[in-house]
Amino acid sequence: MNGQETPETKNMLKCREQLYRMMISQLFYDGHHAVAVELTNVVRADPPCPPSDRLMNMFKEAIHLEQSKESNLFDDLPCGLDLEFETEGSTLAPEPASYETAYVTSHKQACRAGCFSGDGQLVATGSMDASIKILDVDRMLAKSAPEDMEPGREQHAHPVIRTLYDHTDEVSYLEFHPKEQILASGSRDNTVKLFDISKASVKKAHKVLSDCVPVRCIAFHPTGDYMAVGTEHNVLRMYDIQTAQCFVGAIPSQQHNSAITCVRFASNAKVYATGSLDGSIKLWDGVSSRCINTFAQAHDGAEICSVVFTKNGKYLLSSGQDSLVKLWELSTSRCLIAYTGAGTTGKQEHQTQAIFNHTEDYVLFPDEATTSLCAWNSRNASRCHLMSLGHNGAVRHIVHSPTQSAFLTCSDDYRARFWVRRTTSH
Repeated sequence: MNGQETPETKNMLKCREQLYRMMISQLFYDGHHAVAVELTNVVRADPPCPPSDRLMNMFKEAIHLEQSKESNLFDDLPCGLDLEFETEGSTLAPEPASYETAYVTSHKQACRAGCFSGDGQLVATGSMDASIKILDVDRMLAKSAPEDMEPGREQHAHPVIRTLYDHTDEVSYLEFHPKEQILASGSRDNTVKLFDISKASVKKAHKVLSDCVPVRCIAFHPTGDYMAVGTEHNVLRMYDIQTAQCFVGAIPSQQHNSAITCVRFASNAKVYATGSLDGSIKLWDGVSSRCINTFAQAHDGAEICSVVFTKNGKYLLSSGQDSLVKLWELSTSRCLIAYTGAGTTGKQEHQTQAIFNHTEDYVLFPDEATTSLCAWNSRNASRCHLMSLGHNGAVRHIVHSPTQSAFLTCSDDYRARFWVRRTTSH
């Protein structure tokens, strides 16, 4: 290290050496002689290690400590993906391939955007025909299982509860407000519109954020007070929802070099992430809006299609137009897992998203060429069953319910499909 070793580095090397010696001792102790000798040669253990089960005893103690800590510390945290803790295989949520279509809704042109409300009770779909539909999840479920519906209620149960026509061009992105009954839509008509969906008569937006270029993606700050807006321009906009005032980062050198394709906040709002046509992913400080990290060429230079934080904020899932899905560990800026072997490989024609299911047990990714759903175990990247998504065109948007085994697919075939895993009650 040319005399550059810091005390931390020295300490880490020493710890690692000790760990390897304990592993060798444990292997000898357990009778795995050949493996122990092989590891001794690889790490050049000197002096030789005696047989000992110290590692096993330390491990047992650590597990005990962790369990007592977990029962207190982690009671209130949403469980989700954490690679530092073992997960019981039996606790996995249902595999996405076991979901079935419960409802299909159609637009007059390609369906390009979709989202769930925070409580999972509503979905919204947006189209190239500039329209937006809002659908009631319980009504979609009732429609697909009429035998469960109360007699006499059939005529009241139409799932589409609002249709909004206030854009003049394609609806490119939709998101529900985290706390209020507001739906926000970004469009190629250079605007973001906010609709008060608590009023049945509302057809027009009560607030409009205007830009001079098409809007590609939007994200509410977890408090709902601010909104990040990504456009065909290379600089992200941050709007104050109350005043409609717009803020942009002050340091030109920190910005992307091309249009912004995706933006997401971590659930604690300390950081947010953006992806761009320039092939980079950037992490930004949630308070100062300064860029704190850049993954240049995150997908070997391919355009970035989606970014999403895990609930605990430790990892970021990304997808690119190279058909690859990657999991990044934010503390070390490393790509920990690449989820590979989506139905087809090579460059995609369109942008699509990689998402988690509601428990973060699975990663979902619609394959463009075959219109089937690829899914992986999020922790070990093992492939799950492929499932046909039943669309006659590319799936341009996928979003999973935050609360249950259900997701929405939006396609160039004009349709949005609502998928659900039915619990067999009969």
